[in-house]
Amino acid sequence: MEYERPSVWEYEPVGTPRMPDPVRAAAVRALLVAALALITATVDVLLALGHSWLSAPMLLFTVFVCVVATWAVLDVWVTRQVWNQRNGVVSSPSSAARALRRERRRKRRAARRSGREPASGRPRIPRAHGV
Repeated sequence: MEYERPSVWEYEPVGTPRMPDPVRAAAVRALLVAALALITATVDVLLALGHSWLSAPMLLFTVFVCVVATWAVLDVWVTRQVWNQRNGVVSSPSSAARALRRERRRKRRAARRSGREPASGRPRIPRAHGV
């Protein structure tokens, strides 16, 4: 009898979709810069506790890295907004409504071709001339 080993890797679909590549790249950059900011802050605290002269230049570098980290986080937000504006986000209700409109248009065109219904989809009311 052959024993089947359980797989180490099993694919489980997640509920949230993947981030777009530009947004993910910006998020990775922001994460790396934030990690660098935390490391420099820790080193600066240790240098200050040790009364080292390197604490002052390290403090300036830490402030600089914190500003860059804030900029990187804003870059993630802006990149996400730009991506959503350019590519759009298809939500279920709007895509369902779009499909319904498309189906109604098809029916109207088919009815127009067959000549049974007017173009607007509503019954025509004859108008008096000159009104």
